[in-house]
Amino acid sequence: MYAVRLKGTAKTLRVGKVVCLARNYSDHIRELGNETPEKPVLFIKPSSSVIGNREPVVIPDFSKDCHHEVELAVLIGKWAKNVNAKDALDYVAGYGVALDMTLRDVQNDLKKKGLPWEIAKGFDTACPLSDFVPAGEVANPHNLRITLKVNDQLRQDGSTAQMMLRIPEIVQAVSAVFTLEEGDVILTGTPAGVGPVKGGDRMVAEIEGVGRLEIPVQ
Repeated sequence: MYAVRLKGTAKTLRVGKVVCLARNYSDHIRELGNETPEKPVLFIKPSSSVIGNREPVVIPDFSKDCHHEVELAVLIGKWAKNVNAKDALDYVAGYGVALDMTLRDVQNDLKKKGLPWEIAKGFDTACPLSDFVPAGEVANPHNLRITLKVNDQLRQDGSTAQMMLRIPEIVQAVSAVFTLEEGDVILTGTPAGVGPVKGGDRMVAEIEGVGRLEIPVQ
């Protein structure tokens, strides 16, 4: 099981599940032609999909269209179930940079057939994660610049201020469905600008005040 580190401390946490929130930035919803959801759209990446900084994303041979999605990651620090939004930040141990790698062709095909699309989101190496900054060191997680470059070309450039659901609301929604445990991670959605990568590419994801993630593609 993959472990993540809290920067500036000796503490490491083993990642259990990674719960992802889809369609949380309106510009990203529009660029993919999706409908704005009435309720949070959640899916899970297994812990086996997690890799660390400078480890490669390996595109499976059954996909020809793998996309990058940079996201703010929220690290859960203690057991949480049915958490109220007003108390939600008490359960957050830290913030990190994540990539939600997506096999877009596989996802689109499964969606057309009305089938689950975890294969497109949970394959091995589909969830690069940075180390985490302790939550107390991030004054406002809802006003951070978030960017992604591919081969030094800027692809995504947004702000966490654009999130439709804020972190307390996200933790509340997730904990109402899935019990959250220490080491679980929540991905909070991606801004516009997602696009394809191929073998030989190099991705650099950054979130202001949180960290940087450099990931090669194979």
